[in-house]
Amino acid sequence: MSIQSNIQNIRQFIPADVKLVCVSKYHPNEAIEEAYSCGERVFGESKVQEMCGKYEMLPKDIEWHFIGHLQSNKIKSIVPFVSLIHGVDSFKLLTEINKHAEKANRKVNCLLQVHIAQEETKFGFSERELIEVLSGNEWKNLKNVQICGLMGMATFSNSENQVRAEFKTLKNLFSKLKADFFPTEDSFKEISMGMSADFKLAIDEGSSMVRIGSSIFGNRIY
Repeated sequence: MSIQSNIQNIRQFIPADVKLVCVSKYHPNEAIEEAYSCGERVFGESKVQEMCGKYEMLPKDIEWHFIGHLQSNKIKSIVPFVSLIHGVDSFKLLTEINKHAEKANRKVNCLLQVHIAQEETKFGFSERELIEVLSGNEWKNLKNVQICGLMGMATFSNSENQVRAEFKTLKNLFSKLKADFFPTEDSFKEISMGMSADFKLAIDEGSSMVRIGSSIFGNRIY
């Protein structure tokens, strides 16, 4: 199957109001160009160096999303051009992004990552930690970051019930935070959940943004 036919196949399951992030990490520029020629403009990367290299070489109307675990010492490289950082998993990281964004004279869009999976390996805030941060006033002083919503990864499991329940948890938390902390913020609107194996379930449960890699580009070349 070609990238073009993969995209056409996936697109029929994605409603118009859900954003497709083509996860292009570990795939060459040619693969991104092929998806770009099909009209795709949103690409997700998880390695700072790789994303910066692709940004330099590829069309400038691409919207780059950073979807990996971001280390503080790498932030300054992506802040000048990144469209959305999906995985902000600590208040410290949010503060660092704000600091570099201020230097770059930009406001950087961020999603707060919530740990919804059973697996220990996944990063993210717990619900309690998130409410604790948002109940304080410190985050309101960060004028160069925009909190646009939440991101989560479900457990890698064959249990549809478990995955669905985890997505439901994230959607419910989003609704609670929206009501309690962002009632008048139009920008707080994104729920980034769902990948190649589970994006249809995620859309059912209220995802506004799905991150799909292998179903578009095939298996990664590491």
